[in-house]
Amino acid sequence: MLSELNLPKYDFRFREEKGKKQIFDNFRKKFIALTPEEWVRQNFLYYLNKEKNFPAGRIAIEKEIDINGLKRRYDALIFDQNFEAQFIVECKAPHIKIDESVLEQIIAYNYKIKAPFLLLSNGLSHFCIQVDLKNKRYQFLKEIPNYTEQ
Repeated sequence: MLSELNLPKYDFRFREEKGKKQIFDNFRKKFIALTPEEWVRQNFLYYLNKEKNFPAGRIAIEKEIDINGLKRRYDALIFDQNFEAQFIVECKAPHIKIDESVLEQIIAYNYKIKAPFLLLSNGLSHFCIQVDLKNKRYQFLKEIPNYTEQ
């Protein structure tokens, strides 16, 4: 069931409850349903935390926001030292291609959040986009910066 991802391998805790597999989310400190998208989210957030030095205490996961009167949930939001939105993260299951519709989704969220960086991943492909909020321009970066580099 667990897809091979284009990320380092990490140790996770699993359990089964009522016939459903769960993964322990170290960021939220609880077990949650293990879906293909959640598998990507957990691995990608571990990658950001362990390899790119994103502090776990600055990562908010699946919080609700209002987009034009519709309730939506972002996958993760990472705050800077002043607790201002720095990175918004959108994860998809490995079989879902990161395409224009996914980019439009994260851009719509970012109209509300106004983060200077967008991160997209399906566990196989990862994209980091720097946003020039003032001039409404986007630049794809070659790699995800370390937390301390922005």
